Amino acid sequence: MTLRSIRMFGDPVLMTRAEEITEFDESLAVLVADMLETMDDSGGVGLAANQIGLTRRVFVYDCSATEGGQRGHVINPVWEAVGEETQTGTEGCLSIPDISKDTTRFKTVSLSGQDIHGNPISLVASGLMARCIQHETDHLDGVLFLKRLAPELRKEAMREIRNSTWFNI
Repeated sequence: MTLRSIRMFGDPVLMTRAEEITEFDESLAVLVADMLETMDDSGGVGLAANQIGLTRRVFVYDCSATEGGQRGHVINPVWEAVGEETQTGTEGCLSIPDISKDTTRFKTVSLSGQDIHGNPISLVASGLMARCIQHETDHLDGVLFLKRLAPELRKEAMREIRNSTWFNI
């Protein structure tokens, strides 16, 4: 396994929609393993492929610290809200270090996709897992969580980014 470099805010790949995966081979299994290792090393709960510079529709996650939480990956994810209830909670991003803001997401979602062998998977998730699914799928659509913030919080986050040491390198 190999640690991959995480792309930072401002990198155009983060604003690019990832392409569906059609080949389920050993290189995909290696990619997923590398992504899990990179996410773990960075202390995240999720990582999308475009965060490491690849426009492929796959993300990994680790919500195992929460009750009923899981760890794994989803290829070609598609989700839909279950009901209209939302949750607001602190959200951050490995591609935007040290910035976290209250973000509103659907409380419960239904997810479908595939595993590394191309087998269909599906689940219904709430809480942190639902937030992670929405956040990582947004990445794969070229959308950063900043876009989901209330206008004042977005301005505050952008000000913090402009003043950060990592952005001004």
